[in-house]
Amino acid sequence: MKNNNEHFFLEQKELIDALSSKIIANLEEAILHKGSASLLVSGGSTPKPLFEKLSSFDIPWEKVKIALCDERWIDKNHKDSNEKLVRDSLLVNFAKKAQFVSMYQENINIEDAQELCSDIYKKELFPLDVLILGMGNDGHTASLFPNNIKLKESLETLNKICICMKPDTAPYERMSLTKTAILSASNIYLHFEGVEKRNVYKKVLEGANSNDMPISAILNQDKKKIEVYYK
Repeated sequence: MKNNNEHFFLEQKELIDALSSKIIANLEEAILHKGSASLLVSGGSTPKPLFEKLSSFDIPWEKVKIALCDERWIDKNHKDSNEKLVRDSLLVNFAKKAQFVSMYQENINIEDAQELCSDIYKKELFPLDVLILGMGNDGHTASLFPNNIKLKESLETLNKICICMKPDTAPYERMSLTKTAILSASNIYLHFEGVEKRNVYKKVLEGANSNDMPISAILNQDKKKIEVYYK
């Protein structure tokens, strides 16, 4: 795979400064051209400094809708909720004026929520302007986990925005964007840090199978430029 959009940094601050500036520029451009913008983010520990930096930019956040690429099917106040992370770290400072669109739906079975989540995202967020992916040490991205019974469907379906996943190697049922939904975004970024994840990325560049490392299905395609920011 050829990727001319790699940005490697020795220091986290330099990475965060560069990536946040790029994202803000994308959001401002979307607001300028269509009056609003959508920002899709991922959970985990890696993006917290990025969220905090983004929240410090004084832009028309009231015109931005923020949502998740994936979510654990747990109460939004649970300590492991991605929504809680976003509300605590991103929807603060200037960015507290942004609107958050929840992926998790209370009092509904996750299988029954697939269509509802897809409808909400299509109505509230599409077309997607900016999407930030993370990557696990096992090569998963969003909640597209390796060798999962529903992975093939999540990578091949063309008419679903959201799909429920039950990971064998991680806790909680999850709702995730499909590959098609992810690749529909105008600006896509992959952000990861650390030696282990750099080794995973190297394997992806060498042609790792998408069933073993689902991030390969996102990166190893030529229809969309995906910018990679890592250290």
